[in-house]
Amino acid sequence: MAHYAFLDKNNIVTEVIVGIDETETIEGLDPETWYGNFRGQNCKRTSYNGKIRGNYAGISMVYLPLEDIFIQPKCHAEAVLNAKAAKWDCTNEDHNTKEISLA
Repeated sequence: MAHYAFLDKNNIVTEVIVGIDETETIEGLDPETWYGNFRGQNCKRTSYNGKIRGNYAGISMVYLPLEDIFIQPKCHAEAVLNAKAAKWDCTNEDHNTKEISLA
C-alpha cells in the first residue's frame, strides 16, 4: 500500500489517495503513471514518514518538480526555500508566538 497525490496544472495537491504498492504495476505501468493517465492529472507518490519528497502531501500543498518535494504554500514574500529541509525559512514577525497571560 502506498499513497499518491494528484496535482492540478499549477502543481497544487488536489487529492491524496491510498493505492497499490509502488513496486507493483498496472497494465505494465508504474502506479504514478497509471493513476495520472486514469485521472488526467499529474500524480506523485507521497509517504507519511517523509522519506520521499520531503513531506507527506496534503490538500493545497505544492509540489516543486525541480526539488522533487511537497511543501506548504509560501507563507510570506520574504520566505526562502530550504529544499533540503523541505520547508520555508521565514523571518517574518508574524511567525513569532506571543505568550498569552491567563491572569
